[in-house]
Amino acid sequence: MIKAVKDDFVKFYRLHQSLEALERVRGEISEEAYERLKALVYYRLYGREFNRDKIKEKIALAFSMGSDSTASLLILRWAGFDVVPVMVRLPQMRDVILLRAQEYGAVFVEVPNYAEVISSQIQKRAPICGKCHSMIMEAVKNYARKNGIKIVASGDLLSFGSISIYKEGDLIKLNLPAFLALDKREAISILGRKYALGFGCPLWKNATKSAPILKRFGIQRVLRELRAGAIDKEIANALIRDILKN
Repeated sequence: MIKAVKDDFVKFYRLHQSLEALERVRGEISEEAYERLKALVYYRLYGREFNRDKIKEKIALAFSMGSDSTASLLILRWAGFDVVPVMVRLPQMRDVILLRAQEYGAVFVEVPNYAEVISSQIQKRAPICGKCHSMIMEAVKNYARKNGIKIVASGDLLSFGSISIYKEGDLIKLNLPAFLALDKREAISILGRKYALGFGCPLWKNATKSAPILKRFGIQRVLRELRAGAIDKEIANALIRDILKN
């Protein structure tokens, strides 16, 4: 499922930062969940096997059917967690995506006034991805609260180290790929199938036609991920080419 980082110094360092972050939230989650997350990091560090029997701890995962969230779902279930993939139903989502998400056991939630808020961002020629992400995460957190789930996970690759797992109000936020120092290529390999690289959703691509400046923000995001080591040059090149062709 996942491989040990071996002699990758940067990932090795980030994983030890994840262990320190995990210690800071130990009292906020069940001891069973703490021990399993710790074992998962040690498996990533040294390939040390651990008990992967099912545990009672539920995790609400922000699920989009993208490579990062899908890999996160597969890893957490492999590690024995009871994961609820929570997909926010957005107007730009194709029916085939919703149907495929159901195969993973996804539950669907709504974001009130989503279209109005995003339309306003587009009219202002302001970045929409950050606003969209924050609205999605708020909806997932609300689902977790209503269903008594303490841990909310995401497929974030960038929030590594001390912010890979942390307390956020009454919840614990777990950015799983960052917590395990995974990069995009590793996430794709976990899917076990071909994955078409592309930047942005249909809504974003359509928005760039009336607000081309959004392409600049997209390229900046790709370069930020490249600098952080979340993606490599080949993937960055493919994503930037996809941005420019739209």
